[in-house]
Formats: sequence, C-alpha cells, structure tokens
Amino acid sequence: MKFTFAHNNLNVFDLEKSLDFYKKALGLTVTRTKDAKDGSFKLVYLGDGSTPHLLELTWLRNMDRPYNLGDNEIHLAFVTDDFDAAHAKHKEMGCICYENPGMGIYFISDPDGYWLEIVPAKH
Repeated sequence: MKFTFAHNNLNVFDLEKSLDFYKKALGLTVTRTKDAKDGSFKLVYLGDGSTPHLLELTWLRNMDRPYNLGDNEIHLAFVTDDFDAAHAKHKEMGCICYENPGMGIYFISDPDGYWLEIVPAKH
C-alpha cells in the first residue's frame, strides 16, 4: 500500500482576497473548483504549474468571522528559485511576518493569518 500527497486545505474567510494573495505572492493559479449545490461552500484548488501538489482553499458561506488559528503552529513551505526577488516582492506586499536569516528562510502571512515559509532552492 502506498500513499502520495494530494493537497493541503486551508479554510479562508474572504475567498477573493485569498485568491488574489496566492496569485500575487506565490504565482498559484486555480486548477479546479467545486461549488456546493446549496451554495453552502466553495472549494478552490490552486496549483504551482510544476508539481502535482495542490492547495485547497475552502470558503464556507455561514462563517461570519475570521478563523481563530490558535497558536498557529502549522505552516506550508514553498521553495523559490529567486530568493532575493521573492523577498523583495513580499516585503513590498507587506506580508513578511517573520525572518530567520541564520537559517536563510522567512515567512509570509496570508489574509487569514496562515504562515507560509519561503525557502531558497538548493543548488
């Protein structure tokens, strides 16, 4: 028996704001969507165009407040081929929430407060 990654899910409060962020900050694009017949939820799958792994954003119609992420001790990581350009872009966007120069990484925060680690490609 073998298992492979399919996707990670994040619930989002403002779907359009999140879609704009993930496109602008990370270049992710919509690969498919699924709408509940009753309109109670919408799933949007984002891909990077290079790997089969997807990020599933879930929007729930009845969610009336931003999500409480608790201690927010989880994150997703993204590798970039141009770390300096990515850092400059994210700094301009104002979404860098933590930097660890000693490890050569930094984190950005999406509109819902989820942390996304940015890692340089290893050469």
